[in-house]
Amino acid sequence: MTAEALLTDFYELTMAAGYFACGKASDTATFDLYFRQNPFRGGYAIAAGLEDAVRAVLDLRFHSRDLDYLAGLRSARGRPLFPEAFLRYLAEFRFRGSIRAIPEGTVVFANEPLLEVSGGLIECQIVETVLLCHINFQTLIATKAARIWEAAGRGTIVEFGLRRAQGPDGAVSASRAAYIGGAAGTSNVLGAARFGIPPRGTQAHSWVQSFASELEAFRAYARCFPDDCVLLVDTYDVLASGLPNAMVVARELQQQGGRLAGIRIDSGDLAFLSRRAREILDGAGLAHVRILASNELDEYAIEQIMAQGGRIDSWGVGTKLVTGEGIGGSALGGVYKMVEHNGRPKIKRSNNPAKTTNPGSKRVVRFYSEDGMMAADAVGASSEDLAGGEVLIVDPANPLRRKTLTETRRVELLHDIVVDGRLVCDFPSMEEIRDRRAAELDRLDPSYKRLLNPHEYKVGLTLKLWRLKEELLERKA
Repeated sequence: MTAEALLTDFYELTMAAGYFACGKASDTATFDLYFRQNPFRGGYAIAAGLEDAVRAVLDLRFHSRDLDYLAGLRSARGRPLFPEAFLRYLAEFRFRGSIRAIPEGTVVFANEPLLEVSGGLIECQIVETVLLCHINFQTLIATKAARIWEAAGRGTIVEFGLRRAQGPDGAVSASRAAYIGGAAGTSNVLGAARFGIPPRGTQAHSWVQSFASELEAFRAYARCFPDDCVLLVDTYDVLASGLPNAMVVARELQQQGGRLAGIRIDSGDLAFLSRRAREILDGAGLAHVRILASNELDEYAIEQIMAQGGRIDSWGVGTKLVTGEGIGGSALGGVYKMVEHNGRPKIKRSNNPAKTTNPGSKRVVRFYSEDGMMAADAVGASSEDLAGGEVLIVDPANPLRRKTLTETRRVELLHDIVVDGRLVCDFPSMEEIRDRRAAELDRLDPSYKRLLNPHEYKVGLTLKLWRLKEELLERKA
């Protein structure tokens, strides 16, 4: 996606202009990007969107057309809103700060930084919106896809959501994020081409309706695509018409040395229809024919179909995947908060403890039990050594809840991505990100992956960071 400097919230620019006017152009700052609640009231999330976000930040430029637009804005009294000196500053703008982040595909949790941005106050402020836009949406969709993948018994998921997505940009980003989260293919050809995702699709009911008979439509499609023929069998009646006609075509393909790849059911009782179709296909010696299902699916529907003995090999999931529809809303709700200013830790206070920030630059360390499973995450000050010894973590929402971590295997989650405006890492391939996601979910206990009422994974502040937070709260910093 092309970086657009004006793809930002207006207050980012008014604050930047204000900082500039107040002599804060040389001030430094650090910001954390994190979310306060796991999406879908679930037990985890899958980090995604980092590469797109970072590239957008590094490519951010204010071109002449952008500056002309800003120069033309007027205050309520008709005066130029942005001074010429500030516009000259924007003309030379380049992000020269640093970014540390948790890699894409990693299992992450609420209230731990996914990303930390450090540098000049103005540049850190200007990149807020574009970072949140990429990270929030792709993390939401990757998490949704992972939940669907798990509900399907880690079966084959195809993302079918292009026509229902929130616009073309959202559709393409959703294809990428869904692939990270567990989808094996996409109907979105642009997404497939851009990210190396396998394109997938069959035919619509209009194909079948355009022929004099269903059997003629199936035969025509098989002639056109003999090696990848999947037939949509619910235009008229799955068991009385669609399936019998598909079986005729399957036998004709066999006589020609080919094979029918599958059938797709897009309506009706998917559990019952897939069970019956499987029985009929297997009884006819067509066990190789796969059954695909679609029709307003999500993790909850898939879980129910599986529980009722559904015999589905591949799931086409569209609207509810690419829009992130689910319990708890359809947005991640990630935030971007200042945690240091000119080297001093800062805190935002709130009557709602969940909105009180955690001060200072941080490190996030994941602890693993002896069996290799995730045990807890410690969020500590970046200056702390958490490599060995006991680590006491405090639940910031309930300081009386504390846990001593003694596990020997510990992994740093935040890594240098950009240093002084330069990219210092090689972004992994999509396949490497998918492998990370699968491996991460293997190491997450099933109790955290339940769709309803999952166990709460422990994320706590180290005692040192908790005491700093208490100190700042007491002095009202």
